[in-house]
Amino acid sequence: MNKRILFLFALLITSVSFAQQERELILNKDTNLIDVTYYHDNGVVSQTGSYTLDGKLHGEWLSYDTDGNRSISANYDNGQKVGKWFYWKDKILKEVDYTNNAIVSVIEWKKDDNTSLAFDN
Repeated sequence: MNKRILFLFALLITSVSFAQQERELILNKDTNLIDVTYYHDNGVVSQTGSYTLDGKLHGEWLSYDTDGNRSISANYDNGQKVGKWFYWKDKILKEVDYTNNAIVSVIEWKKDDNTSLAFDN
């Protein structure tokens, strides 16, 4: 039984390590943050953002789908979710407002002919 669990654990670790995305890391000496860019398997940018030197997400993070369209705009402060986050999916834009890592409000818009440029990502 223990051998099966150990085997499954080893298999899981192996599959996770192969599933990791390609990434590019650069130390930004001006901000003392690590700027990172992740890529989808097709070479299109998947995410951009920054980490603190101790590994916490910090500042603006952007996520993109496999076609390069922006799908999420997020903000972190030393690992905490803060400010306005935007989620684009099909014809829906969600604005989620965070304070101290907690959701304060959620607003949802559906795109029609009169919708503002917020949908143009």
